[in-house]
Amino acid sequence: MTSFPKIFFFTLLIALFCVALLPTTANARSDSIDLIPVTRDTENRKCTECHGVEGFATPLGEHGFTEKRSLSFDIDAFTRSAHGVQKCVECHVDIEQLPHREDLQRAVDCVECHAKIREAAEGDPVKTREVARVDLAIRETEHYMASIHAKSREDDPTRVNATCADCHSAHYVFPLESKQGEAFRMATHETCGRCHEEQLADYSDSVHGIAIDRYGRKDAAVCTDCHTAHEVSKPEGDSPKLRITRNCGNCHDPEYKSYRATYHGQVASLGWAHTAKCFDCHAHHKTSRVDDPTSKVHKDNRLETCRTCHEEATEGFIGFHPHGTTHDIDKYPYMWFASKFMIALLVGVFAFFWTHSALWFYHEWKEHKETKRHVLTNGKGEVIPIPESECSNKHVLRFTWQWRLIHLVLAIAVMILVLTGTTVLYADSFWAPTVMTLLGGPKVAAIIHRTSAIIFAIIFFGHILYALYGTLIVNRNTFQWFGPYSLLPRWQDFKDLRNMIRWFLGKGPRPVFDHWTYFEKFDYWAPFWGMFIIGLSGLMLWFPTITASFLPGWVFNVATIVHGEEAFLATVFLFTIHYFNCHWRPYKLPHDIVMFTGTLSLDEFKHERKTEYDRLVANGELDKYLVDPPSKRMTLYSQILGAVLIVLGLVLLMLVFSGFLQQVTSG
Repeated sequence: MTSFPKIFFFTLLIALFCVALLPTTANARSDSIDLIPVTRDTENRKCTECHGVEGFATPLGEHGFTEKRSLSFDIDAFTRSAHGVQKCVECHVDIEQLPHREDLQRAVDCVECHAKIREAAEGDPVKTREVARVDLAIRETEHYMASIHAKSREDDPTRVNATCADCHSAHYVFPLESKQGEAFRMATHETCGRCHEEQLADYSDSVHGIAIDRYGRKDAAVCTDCHTAHEVSKPEGDSPKLRITRNCGNCHDPEYKSYRATYHGQVASLGWAHTAKCFDCHAHHKTSRVDDPTSKVHKDNRLETCRTCHEEATEGFIGFHPHGTTHDIDKYPYMWFASKFMIALLVGVFAFFWTHSALWFYHEWKEHKETKRHVLTNGKGEVIPIPESECSNKHVLRFTWQWRLIHLVLAIAVMILVLTGTTVLYADSFWAPTVMTLLGGPKVAAIIHRTSAIIFAIIFFGHILYALYGTLIVNRNTFQWFGPYSLLPRWQDFKDLRNMIRWFLGKGPRPVFDHWTYFEKFDYWAPFWGMFIIGLSGLMLWFPTITASFLPGWVFNVATIVHGEEAFLATVFLFTIHYFNCHWRPYKLPHDIVMFTGTLSLDEFKHERKTEYDRLVANGELDKYLVDPPSKRMTLYSQILGAVLIVLGLVLLMLVFSGFLQQVTSG
């Protein structure tokens, strides 16, 4: 029987012998493996001999029992993917031999691969669809490179926040229209949630997340619908916030259109993000239904939501309709009636006065061609000689310098109001963002707009006080309330309008006028209506907290409608009808400068104000109003100033018309 010491001795010798042979055996085995060089023609099966084996992995730690990183992939799934026709080495370009080294770069340059395919397919009409798909992939990759995901991580600058493979996986990229692509989209929130855990928790409880997870609704919004798939930015600047807001409209089009009709949406359309946007009211990720008690816009929570911006908001704010529309009389009756009233007013005013102007131009142009301007004739058609003292070397004083200055300031204030106001009103127009940028942004534009409104109001109410002082105190014993020098409507004005229409229709001679004509009185009294409508609605919008303290919130919707529509009416009326009455009649062309010089020639006075002229001559008072004509320099400067103001008015008119047409055609 063999003793234990002998057995132990022989076992130890055998073990030492085996250990001594290990290096030789290892070297012999290493030398027996042939290294295969990798070329462009290397087949995928060479790679899948290892990476196609299920469970093929490498330990992440120093011992075999640590967590492992999988190095295998599903060959069948990869073959069905968008990259299934590609060779492994076309993406993994740093592999030079098989078996390959361990120190390989894991990142794959997607842009380089797609660019090569783009160059190969370019010019081949058969591959047009392929080129389009590659172009899309290149654009999306470029968007990714500029996104927050491609930036270096704060905790590890050697790594980016998210690689392509983190979202798309390394090998299973499928077209979105495919069954696998659809499943990938439906799981987007889970993919994003691997990094954004808090946002995933909120989203899962939201109306969007519930629709996806519980009901499997394919039309429900996922992360990429709001944040985009590749152009992802930190939601801190204006651009990403506005992009997310626009993306809400891809699903909620009616609500987005109604939002853009409010001041909040108009500012957003102009490119600024300091007003309320969709996620400010409906929450960023935990979006709930309006009737959900946890929703930020639930009736019990709405006031608190408003107070995040309007700190002193009152109960009246709750009644504001952020998505109100003028097309639903049952749901928004006040908005519907306000809109229809303003439309009727617009149609009525423009239909009457544009027709009036067109007929006037035609008949005056016809008369101007057939007769010499301002030539008086007797019943036989013979020219009546004009005494030298009454010839054109004398002018009649029409406006003092104070009124001319007030008119100039008023005109400038109105033009500024039009520019700053319609830029917001037609925020969707092609020119509005540029104009708003030149103005310095919505906040600066609001200051300019309100300052101009204050100037307008000072002139408006100041002139009323001056007129009342003159009529009630200075001239209380002599002023005739319905006399020729009063701007109050009188029966003669209606007679003049009737006679004007008879002249238009060829039923009577051209009427003669007194100191004020009926159309001048209309121009004078129209701002009273405009001041009431535009001014009152503007004050409501300017001071919402005060307004909502005693009025319901829907007045903001109505105020927005009438403020914009009345401003449109005033603008178009001023720069078409008022311009025609003053400048574009055949006898006035190219333009009238009486509002800048303050005088008009005696000939023109007799032609335009025959009734007043006859009365002054009969009373022997004409000489009191005769003055020397303005100097050549004054005339030239007045012509230049008048032309500049007219051109500015026409430019504003074109901007307004283009904005209006774009608004109407876009629905």
